[in-house]
Amino acid sequence: MKIVESSGAPKPIGPYSQAIVEGGFVFVAGMVGLDPASGKMVEGGVREQTARALASLMSVLEKAGSSPKKVTKTTVYIKDGALFKDMNEVYAGFFGEHRPARTTVVTGFPRDDILVEIDAIAGT
Repeated sequence: MKIVESSGAPKPIGPYSQAIVEGGFVFVAGMVGLDPASGKMVEGGVREQTARALASLMSVLEKAGSSPKKVTKTTVYIKDGALFKDMNEVYAGFFGEHRPARTTVVTGFPRDDILVEIDAIAGT
């Protein structure tokens, strides 16, 4: 098992890794809209948080030797179903024609300012 850490994504705030490479796959932990430099949530709404979460995801994937085109599965956790359309537009722009399998879950978060979290599984 190889632990992956990228400076382009927020440092873990608990006992977990940004990603693990094992068996030809990269398992990326949930990324939220935190700016990795400041450690603060990005300004704006779900669009900005989705873009930041996906930028962090991309940074971790690249550090692991993978890419967004190798993502096979994502899970999107969203605070409110009313935010889905805006999140989905940013998400679709990030992946382009590539369409990984996806589950979207409407859920609560331990912090009120988190609107979206995205995790992924990708090939190496």
